[in-house]
Amino acid sequence: MKFPEIQSLSAIASLINAEYVGDADFEVHGMNEIHVVTPGDIVFVDHPKYYDKALNSAATVILINKEVDCPAGKALLISDDPFRDFNKLTNHFKPFQSSNASIAESAKIGEGTIIQPNTFVGNHVVIGKNCLIHANVTIYDYTVIGDNCMIHSGTILGADAFYYKKRPEGFDQLISGGRVVIEDNVGIGALCTIDKGVTGDTTIGAGTKIDNQVHVGHDTVIGKKCLIASQTGIAGCVVIEDEVTLWGQVGTTSGITIGSKAVILGQTGVTKSVEGGKTYFGTPIQESRETLKQMANIKKIPEILQKLK
Repeated sequence: MKFPEIQSLSAIASLINAEYVGDADFEVHGMNEIHVVTPGDIVFVDHPKYYDKALNSAATVILINKEVDCPAGKALLISDDPFRDFNKLTNHFKPFQSSNASIAESAKIGEGTIIQPNTFVGNHVVIGKNCLIHANVTIYDYTVIGDNCMIHSGTILGADAFYYKKRPEGFDQLISGGRVVIEDNVGIGALCTIDKGVTGDTTIGAGTKIDNQVHVGHDTVIGKKCLIASQTGIAGCVVIEDEVTLWGQVGTTSGITIGSKAVILGQTGVTKSVEGGKTYFGTPIQESRETLKQMANIKKIPEILQKLK
């Protein structure tokens, strides 16, 4: 998430009442999670296990809960609670905006697009040309939809990420300031839920078709011309490359990559990253031929036991 204007390190520090290490005028361009940071971004870290990863990331400002040696060309923001202060910055630069209209005044709707009754289109949404948005769709703020897309009833684009920090008094939510981006020629079935990124984009690539009742987690990137069948659940921060097929009731863990043209058969649990161009089945996931061989061998066990007797 980039800020509307470049900020100074001292200005950011004053917003969250934090100490800082570095030049007061050090430029801060935005804030992002570790997997999408770029130079100029703030990244937060609140556990020693991840200090090195954050300090050596592309981020140039590290919001951290301990003063450590600052790498050359970077700056630190010292906070007793980086998670809390990251939320403060999200609320400051991208605050919640209420709306009292079915289609917000700031939304931009392309020529030829049809929006059926009872659909909500939030603030700063952009919808391209010749789209068909069926009844009772909810499109949260800042969502971007390309040309020639079809979205069926009951689908929700842009709900918050499922991202929490456990505290003694309960769970503290990491506030989502990202977007959902739907590229051209995408079809999304009924009752799908696609969460926005925490700071970046959840992206559905051009030409991809999604069946009914599919969930896509925050910051996931789905490539072009993928097919995703019903009741599939895709976790956050997953990369699905081009022309992947996910059949019904597939589930994935977070932070993995599914290679281009892979086929994942129904009810598979994608527990790790897998190469493209192959067919997979089972939980834990493996190539389908191997899984089917194992299943066939298991069926032979009673016969083998009888022979041993």
